[in-house]
Amino acid sequence: MIETDWILGLVGGLMIGVAAAIFLLVNGRIMGASGLIGGMVDRSGWSNAAERIAFLAGLVAVPAAMVLLVPAFAGTSTNITGNFAAIVAGGLLVGLGTRLANGCTSGHGVCGISRLSLRGIVATVFYLLAGGISVVLFKHLLGVI
Repeated sequence: MIETDWILGLVGGLMIGVAAAIFLLVNGRIMGASGLIGGMVDRSGWSNAAERIAFLAGLVAVPAAMVLLVPAFAGTSTNITGNFAAIVAGGLLVGLGTRLANGCTSGHGVCGISRLSLRGIVATVFYLLAGGISVVLFKHLLGVI
Protein backbone atom coordinates (compact mmCIF):
# COMPACT_ATOMS: atom_id res chain seq x y z
CA MET A 1 0.00 0.00 0.00
CA ILE A 2 1.29 3.48 -0.88
CA GLU A 3 1.71 5.99 1.93
CA THR A 4 -0.75 8.82 1.20
CA ASP A 5 -0.01 11.34 3.96
CA TRP A 6 2.38 13.32 1.78
CA ILE A 7 -0.21 13.44 -1.01
CA LEU A 8 -2.85 14.78 1.37
CA GLY A 9 -0.36 17.38 2.62
CA LEU A 10 0.49 18.38 -0.94
CA VAL A 11 -3.17 18.73 -1.91
CA GLY A 12 -3.91 20.73 1.25
CA GLY A 13 -0.93 22.99 0.65
CA LEU A 14 -1.98 23.58 -2.96
CA MET A 15 -5.50 24.43 -1.81
CA ILE A 16 -4.18 26.96 0.71
CA GLY A 17 -1.84 28.46 -1.89
CA VAL A 18 -4.62 28.82 -4.45
CA ALA A 19 -6.93 30.35 -1.82
CA ALA A 20 -4.21 32.84 -0.86
CA ALA A 21 -3.61 33.79 -4.48
CA ILE A 22 -7.32 34.27 -5.17
CA PHE A 23 -7.76 36.29 -1.97
CA LEU A 24 -4.85 38.57 -2.93
CA LEU A 25 -6.03 38.99 -6.53
CA VAL A 26 -9.66 39.66 -5.61
CA ASN A 27 -9.17 41.75 -2.46
CA GLY A 28 -5.69 43.19 -2.83
CA ARG A 29 -4.90 42.03 0.71
CA ILE A 30 -2.88 39.25 2.26
CA MET A 31 -4.81 36.19 3.41
CA GLY A 32 -4.13 35.39 7.03
CA ALA A 33 -6.70 33.46 9.02
CA SER A 34 -5.65 34.96 12.36
CA GLY A 35 -5.95 38.48 10.95
CA LEU A 36 -9.41 37.75 9.59
CA ILE A 37 -10.54 36.29 12.92
CA GLY A 38 -8.81 39.05 14.91
CA GLY A 39 -10.60 41.73 12.89
CA MET A 40 -13.93 40.17 13.79
CA VAL A 41 -13.06 39.85 17.47
CA ASP A 42 -11.73 43.40 17.95
CA ARG A 43 -14.33 44.83 15.54
CA SER A 44 -11.73 46.47 13.29
CA GLY A 45 -12.84 44.28 10.40
CA TRP A 46 -16.57 44.74 10.64
CA SER A 47 -16.62 46.92 7.52
CA ASN A 48 -16.06 43.77 5.45
CA ALA A 49 -17.58 41.30 7.91
CA ALA A 50 -19.51 39.35 5.27
CA GLU A 51 -16.31 38.64 3.33
CA ARG A 52 -14.47 37.59 6.49
CA ILE A 53 -17.30 35.36 7.68
CA ALA A 54 -17.57 33.69 4.25
CA PHE A 55 -13.83 32.98 4.19
CA LEU A 56 -13.78 31.65 7.76
CA ALA A 57 -16.86 29.52 7.09
CA GLY A 58 -14.99 28.04 4.14
CA LEU A 59 -12.07 27.17 6.43
CA VAL A 60 -14.45 25.02 8.44
CA ALA A 61 -16.82 23.81 5.70
CA VAL A 62 -14.28 22.57 3.14
CA PRO A 63 -12.43 20.14 5.45
CA ALA A 64 -15.78 18.95 6.84
CA ALA A 65 -17.05 18.35 3.30
CA MET A 66 -13.84 16.53 2.36
CA VAL A 67 -14.21 14.17 5.32
CA LEU A 68 -17.78 13.40 4.27
CA LEU A 69 -17.04 13.08 0.53
CA VAL A 70 -13.65 11.36 0.68
CA PRO A 71 -13.50 8.83 3.53
CA ALA A 72 -9.68 8.67 3.27
CA PHE A 73 -9.53 12.16 4.79
CA ALA A 74 -11.34 11.06 7.94
CA GLY A 75 -8.96 10.48 10.79
CA THR A 76 -5.84 11.86 9.13
CA SER A 77 -5.58 14.84 11.45
CA THR A 78 -6.91 13.06 14.54
CA ASN A 79 -4.13 10.49 14.70
CA ILE A 80 -1.92 12.90 16.65
CA THR A 81 -3.53 12.44 20.07
CA GLY A 82 -6.75 11.53 21.79
CA ASN A 83 -5.85 13.77 24.72
CA PHE A 84 -8.51 16.51 24.61
CA ALA A 85 -6.67 18.69 27.13
CA ALA A 86 -3.56 18.65 24.92
CA ILE A 87 -5.65 19.65 21.90
CA VAL A 88 -7.23 22.58 23.79
CA ALA A 89 -3.87 23.69 25.21
CA GLY A 90 -2.30 23.45 21.76
CA GLY A 91 -5.08 25.53 20.22
CA LEU A 92 -4.73 28.22 22.88
CA LEU A 93 -0.95 28.31 22.46
CA VAL A 94 -1.28 28.59 18.68
CA GLY A 95 -3.73 31.47 19.14
CA LEU A 96 -1.36 33.21 21.54
CA GLY A 97 1.55 32.66 19.17
CA THR A 98 -0.29 34.14 16.20
CA ARG A 99 -1.06 37.28 18.19
CA LEU A 100 2.56 37.58 19.36
CA ALA A 101 3.89 37.01 15.82
CA ASN A 102 1.33 39.34 14.21
CA GLY A 103 0.14 36.55 11.96
CA CYS A 104 -0.30 32.86 11.43
CA THR A 105 1.25 30.27 9.16
CA SER A 106 -1.05 31.15 6.29
CA GLY A 107 -0.16 34.83 6.55
CA HIS A 108 3.57 34.52 7.15
CA GLY A 109 4.33 31.10 5.69
CA VAL A 110 2.27 31.09 2.53
CA CYS A 111 1.81 34.77 1.74
CA GLY A 112 4.92 36.24 3.40
CA ILE A 113 7.43 33.82 1.91
CA SER A 114 5.86 34.07 -1.55
CA ARG A 115 6.36 37.86 -1.40
CA LEU A 116 9.95 37.37 -0.10
CA SER A 117 9.01 39.18 3.12
CA LEU A 118 11.87 38.97 5.64
CA ARG A 119 9.36 39.17 8.49
CA GLY A 120 7.35 36.28 6.99
CA ILE A 121 10.47 34.16 6.44
CA VAL A 122 11.77 34.72 9.98
CA ALA A 123 8.34 34.03 11.51
CA THR A 124 8.03 30.82 9.51
CA VAL A 125 11.47 29.62 10.61
CA PHE A 126 10.47 30.17 14.23
CA TYR A 127 7.10 28.44 13.71
CA LEU A 128 8.88 25.38 12.35
CA LEU A 129 11.48 25.38 15.13
CA ALA A 130 8.81 25.74 17.82
CA GLY A 131 6.80 22.92 16.24
CA GLY A 132 9.82 20.61 16.11
CA ILE A 133 10.81 21.36 19.68
CA SER A 134 7.20 20.84 20.82
CA VAL A 135 7.02 17.40 19.20
CA VAL A 136 10.29 16.32 20.78
CA LEU A 137 9.27 17.67 24.17
CA PHE A 138 5.62 16.63 24.37
CA LYS A 139 5.71 13.38 22.41
CA HIS A 140 9.13 11.90 22.95
CA LEU A 141 10.14 13.26 26.36
CA LEU A 142 6.84 13.76 28.22
CA GLY A 143 4.67 11.26 26.31
CA VAL A 144 1.65 13.58 26.43
CA ILE A 145 0.79 13.23 22.74
